[in-house]
Formats: sequence, C-alpha cells, structure tokens
Amino acid sequence: MPESVKIRVLLVDDHGLVRRGFRRMLEDDEGIEVVGEASDGHEAVEAALEHKPDVVVMDFALPSMNGAVATRHMLKSSPELPVLILSMHSEPTYVQTCLEAGARGYLLKNAMDLELVEAVRKAASGEMVLDPRLAVQAGLKTAAPSLTTRELEVLQLIVHGKSNKDIAVVLGVSANTVAVHRAKIMSTLGMHNTAELVVYAIRNGLVSIA
Repeated sequence: MPESVKIRVLLVDDHGLVRRGFRRMLEDDEGIEVVGEASDGHEAVEAALEHKPDVVVMDFALPSMNGAVATRHMLKSSPELPVLILSMHSEPTYVQTCLEAGARGYLLKNAMDLELVEAVRKAASGEMVLDPRLAVQAGLKTAAPSLTTRELEVLQLIVHGKSNKDIAVVLGVSANTVAVHRAKIMSTLGMHNTAELVVYAIRNGLVSIA
C-alpha cells in the first residue's frame, strides 16, 4: 500500500468509550483513518460491506454474534479482508477460534498504542499478527519429530507474526535461508498459507501460547 494512502479501518466494540480510545490511538498515526464504527456483530458485517475498509479491528465479545462468527460472515463477501481481533481473553481456545474463522491476527486489549498501530499496518500488508504475550519464546515443543530444531525456531517466530527478514535478523541467517525453512515447514506439515500454519501450530502444540 503506497505511503500516501491512508489505511482505512473499521472499529468494532460494544463499548463506546473503548471505541473512542482505540480511535484516538489509531488516528494519532497520520497513516491511519477510522472510516466507520460498529457496536455489535451484525452491525460490523453491514459496516464492512458499506465502508469497504482495509482492516477491521474487532472485539471478540460482541452482542448478537461474536468476533469469530462476524469474521466468517465478512470473509464470505470479502475473502481478502484482514480482520484483527482485539480481546481481553488470552486463552488458546479463543485464539484458535478466531484464527480458524479467518482472522489475520489476535491482539490483547491492553496493547500499547504503537503495538496496535504496528499490528494494523502488518495486517494491512498481508502479515499474520499474534500478540507476543500469547506466543512464549521459550515454549517450543518437541512434539513434532518431523521438524528440525531450527524449523521449530522459525515456526515460533512465524507465529509471532515475524517476516522472513525479521526472522533472519533474530536467527542470524539470510532471508533466503528463512524462506527455504518456511517452505520446508509448509511442505512437511501440508499447509498452504501462513494462517493455516499458525492455526495448525497452536492447535497441535508445536508452539506454546499462554
């Protein structure tokens, strides 16, 4: 997305004060514009059709339908729409439910301003976003004998929402090497995209989330 074009965001939460706070956080960034708000799941689905946002930032716990169900409805008409779930729930079940519904990411509600802005930017650019407090760096599992230790390290960082370039810096290897590891992981596990990979990794205990 060109730098001069603002990221258009639809903000969904059933509490007006919360929406106001998140609107302030987002619009403090000159590159983001909140184009619409909704207070429940049905309103959110209608607002997504009306405003055609670049990113939806949505609470999980909503009246009429929760954020995961609303995400499924939105993606029926706009399959590529990035939906970022903001929630107070850190339990793996909630994270899995939202990612399986097609959400592009999951962020805890006490995220700092810059974390929220960065998450919106990543979601808009097609990246998966997972709150780093959910993915514990030290929590790598040994339940996947088909993946090497290095591949598990790469997988953990993918779940963190890191790009190939970011992973390369963390692991001290080239971005091309990371791309090879990522492709091998996808092939070994039979995954077709990053969203599937993240859901599979969490569901099967290949990484830990707390």
